[in-house]
Amino acid sequence: MKLSIIVPVYNMASDGKLAFCLDSLIDQTIGDYEIVAVDDCSTDDSLSVLKEYEKKYPEKVVVIESEQNGRQGTAKNKGLNAARGEWVGFMDSDDWAAPDMYEKLIKRAEETGADVVGCDFSFVHEHSFKVGEIVPNSRDDQVGVLNNARIKSLILDGGSLCVKIFKRDRIMNEKLFFPEGIFYEDNAIGNSYLVTASHFEYVKEPLYYYYQHDTSTVHTITKERCADRMEAALFMLRDAKERGYYDEFKEEIDFKFIMLYYLNTVFSYVRESRRVDRKFVRSIAEGLKRELPDFKDNKYYKTRIDAEEQKYTDMHLKSPGRFILQYRLLWFYRRLRSNK
Repeated sequence: MKLSIIVPVYNMASDGKLAFCLDSLIDQTIGDYEIVAVDDCSTDDSLSVLKEYEKKYPEKVVVIESEQNGRQGTAKNKGLNAARGEWVGFMDSDDWAAPDMYEKLIKRAEETGADVVGCDFSFVHEHSFKVGEIVPNSRDDQVGVLNNARIKSLILDGGSLCVKIFKRDRIMNEKLFFPEGIFYEDNAIGNSYLVTASHFEYVKEPLYYYYQHDTSTVHTITKERCADRMEAALFMLRDAKERGYYDEFKEEIDFKFIMLYYLNTVFSYVRESRRVDRKFVRSIAEGLKRELPDFKDNKYYKTRIDAEEQKYTDMHLKSPGRFILQYRLLWFYRRLRSNK
């Protein structure tokens, strides 16, 4: 079999989200592929929807029922263990693919000998194949047989796993399994999916549709999800050290850790939360100082993080209470101005 598309599913039946996703996969032009849909103990009608598609398309759809909810990492691991394809792709169950997405990615792989191929995505707000805001996920300078410079670039700007296909044998041989029980599982293991590859290629087209709605993980800011993001960052750091590539790519991995564990977490949490847990905000600062006490010396932190965020980071590390007050006031003022 040429391809397995792994789709973790949890409570996506409403508003036709799951059905639209599955329809886009059923209509793929590649041929010789399977859709491995893993229901993560949904409490809505998602499993019933999956069963309907499995009954209607038994040659294409394989449904796996989880015994307990383990979040997307568990579902993806179950999908990987069941997959039969030479290639593997991952699809979020509220997103969808252009009809020729996987045909184009595999064709590029076979033409070039690549073992990873990616494309771009577009942000969309309705169920249609109208291309929205295009988000480039790769660059031309990352393409080719992977050397030190290209791997560094991919660690820093590797894009989403969902817009890529991977050789399944490499995933299984390298044991590239996702952490279970947390959100942001892609962030935790994504570096290893790229660092262990030998050749990367890129189709410069928005073939993946990234649906924007309020219940998606990236739009839900809670203390628990922020804690998961921090755990994913710690997993990423441990994983690089255990696989033996941390020292070679220390600056890049440390910067990814700074972004994931700290910057993307503390600023979104303090900005978006109705009630801010001061102890939690203090613990974020303590964790950063514990894991990377010299993070300010990181060359990417110096060049990629703007002066305002660096100023508020300094404030946070010195006085979490003052940081919370001033940063929330700043965003309250900015929202007032934007509403005028």
